[in-house]
Amino acid sequence: MENPHAERQNVLLQRIIKNADKCTEAILELNRCLEEIIQADAHVKTAADLVTKYRKNVQYNIEATRATAPPSRSK
Repeated sequence: MENPHAERQNVLLQRIIKNADKCTEAILELNRCLEEIIQADAHVKTAADLVTKYRKNVQYNIEATRATAPPSRSK
């Protein structure tokens, strides 16, 4: 005669293992999705960096132009 307590534990362990496997699969899928998002965001980050550098260059050139421009005379 088998121990009913051991049988119950075995059933519970099997359920835990099954749920852990499902959780692992979900985490792997989440990781794949996050990798896709990170790859897509890399292009956006590059574009944002270029725009930021462009804005800084424009600001520098505006200030340099103001500094070298002769003062305007008002009538």
